[in-house]
Amino acid sequence: EKDEPGQEVQVTYRELLELTCRLGNTLKRQGVKRGDRVTIYMPPCPLAVASMLACARIGAVHAVVFAGFSADSLADRIRD
Repeated sequence: EKDEPGQEVQVTYRELLELTCRLGNTLKRQGVKRGDRVTIYMPPCPLAVASMLACARIGAVHAVVFAGFSADSLADRIRD
């Protein structure tokens, strides 16, 4: 479900799995490996869910910060 009421996106399990695998491979190509820390800064959407699952799939620790924080707040959350 998106930020606006009544706007929702439906994905099948297969679509979510394919997106998760593609994102996991992209993260690995960028050098992310098991035990690395990743901060996901996105609005709530299927891509954010797939990003979390991709991190879990490759063993990277992830923290989620949904959009809307100031730069200072975001920096604090990344450091935490």
